[in-house]
Amino acid sequence: MSRPEVLFPLFAALDTLTGVGAKTAQHFEALGVIAPRDLLFTLPQSGVDRALRDTVQGAAFPTTLTVKVQVGPHMPARSRGGAYRIHVEDAQTSFQLVFFHGRSDYLQKVLPTGAARVVSGKVELFDGIANMVHPEYILPPEEAGDIPPFEPVYPLTSGVTQKTMYKATRSALDRVPELAEWIDPAQAAQAGWPSFAEAVALAHAPGSQEDLAATAPARTRLAYDELMAHQLTLALARASERRVRGIASKGTGVLQARVRAALPYAPTGAQDRAIAEISADMASAQRMNRLLQGDVGAGKTLVAFMALLTAVEAGGQGVMMAPTEILARQHLEGLQPLAEEAGVVLELLTGRDKGAERRAKLAALARGDIQVLVGTHAVFQADVAFADLRLAIVDEQHRFGVRQRLALGEKGGAADVLVMTATPIPRSLALAQYGDMDVSVLDEKPPGRKPIQTALVSTGRMDEVIERLRAAMEAGRQCYWVCPLVEESESVDLTAAEERFKRLRAVLGEGRVGLVHGQMPPAEKDAAMARFQAGETGVLVATTVIEVGVNVPNATIMVIERAETFGLAQLHQLRGRVGRGEAASTCLLLYQSPLSETGRRRLEVLRETEDGFRIAETDLEMRGYGDLIGTAQSGVPRFKVADMERQAGLMAIAQSDARTLLADDPGLRSPRGEAARVLLWLMRQDEAIRLISVG
Repeated sequence: MSRPEVLFPLFAALDTLTGVGAKTAQHFEALGVIAPRDLLFTLPQSGVDRALRDTVQGAAFPTTLTVKVQVGPHMPARSRGGAYRIHVEDAQTSFQLVFFHGRSDYLQKVLPTGAARVVSGKVELFDGIANMVHPEYILPPEEAGDIPPFEPVYPLTSGVTQKTMYKATRSALDRVPELAEWIDPAQAAQAGWPSFAEAVALAHAPGSQEDLAATAPARTRLAYDELMAHQLTLALARASERRVRGIASKGTGVLQARVRAALPYAPTGAQDRAIAEISADMASAQRMNRLLQGDVGAGKTLVAFMALLTAVEAGGQGVMMAPTEILARQHLEGLQPLAEEAGVVLELLTGRDKGAERRAKLAALARGDIQVLVGTHAVFQADVAFADLRLAIVDEQHRFGVRQRLALGEKGGAADVLVMTATPIPRSLALAQYGDMDVSVLDEKPPGRKPIQTALVSTGRMDEVIERLRAAMEAGRQCYWVCPLVEESESVDLTAAEERFKRLRAVLGEGRVGLVHGQMPPAEKDAAMARFQAGETGVLVATTVIEVGVNVPNATIMVIERAETFGLAQLHQLRGRVGRGEAASTCLLLYQSPLSETGRRRLEVLRETEDGFRIAETDLEMRGYGDLIGTAQSGVPRFKVADMERQAGLMAIAQSDARTLLADDPGLRSPRGEAARVLLWLMRQDEAIRLISVG
């Protein structure tokens, strides 16, 4: 498939636009502008009111004004580099035009004494006299129409001025073709949106401040177009996944009933709902692609195991994958007692399995004797073959790209896929990042989890904190001490962690303090973790390598040093490492004072709530989504017009519209489908276009 001809003018070279030469075109690249199409989506960020007024009198200075004046006497500069002044009069008062380094011959020509001119520029009071310094416009009255009454102000980069930008955008606007409508007519009518061509024209010619707001109809429409193209891409990916025939795995409920009978308490409503959603997906002939989102301690393990049992009840196998060996072992420990109740064979496969032992495991897996496998990425290796893989569960999505999801699917041919994440994701982000998946949310805590006391403590009180640790250790408790990520460089983090380790060891005793950090060989890291899990060390000093899923029920204190340097979601994850046993737990957020206002507000949210979704929403409001997950590695799209934080509702509408359109017209062959193809080309959604052409 090739780009539709109607869009050629918008994808021509930039230097085909008025006022853009080869050099300016290069400067434009810094703004992400490489074709006229990109200028259409580079909207003004503010505007200047240049409506013609009678007089500067009574204005609130400093401000930008446009007035018609009678030019009076010139007063050239007395010294080199001084100010060249021209006395002018408007309908009610007089003021001065001021030029630094003004050339007399040029100014006499542009502003001849006695002539009428319209001038526009910033006016400020100077020694009680109004001054307009370097007017931006000086025109004879008959050309005053060239001054836009409300002038758009664009984002710039070096080598590109407002004038260049204005000219180039007008030139790009002249090329906008009338395009067939891709938005559902009922949606456009109800929202009162203009057509695409009208929307771009209006967005670039705001009449007032209101037109610059994200809520202005023209801007909302363009934001929607971006979101719609993105959601169409995800919906196409989802449809192509679904075209892969799945295997219907219907559970009998026999094994699940055994596990339920052995549980000390009933599952929460949210757990039951998620189990039902997953069972229904697995029973259907389409392949499951579901995200299980649960806050720290919401009981994802039970839901995951029930899904694995459904696969076994249906006569197949299940696999659960974790990003690290520590986590894989932990899943094994968590699932072992449940597997014993159910009477299923559970086995672990990691990179450590070598030689004869590994061969024996692989043979048992290929025969179907191992019913549930827990493993690390080692499961992807070519020699790993299942007898009948029905379900693959992937833990901690953000270590796991879409490509790995697909590679895993290939192992089982048509195996259902369930992705688990303990990071509560705000709705708008979930839609943007996982829009190709169905989502189950665990938003209730199982009974019996004790709340964690959270306190803010200034680093000045470090000695008190260390004393508190000593007391806790004497009472037989354990503590985590998380060191800050000082710089981006790991060597600096390392020094910080090692210094802290030495200081705590000196105070608390040689063998009582352990250390884990990112630069350790994996075997050493595992050994240090194992000593802490076994209770041999009382304090574990760590950089954030411990945030995902480590389970030490005896650890009751979490100290996070320089807490203000961490993201809220990350702090919430770290805090969730304690409060897993019987005893009351505490999280101490050590901050360096003075804390900024927002810094304090962020830490206070943690003190007030343990609701991960509320924390994630606050984090998104305060930091923007780019920082929230480090956009570079997250696969979250960057939109030029749409604002994901404030337009989550729009994203949801775009998602349901995109899915409905594809359900009605899977090949995008109808008139509206053809229009949607043009939208995908317009929005540079090449992946989506590939999916249609393959489909």
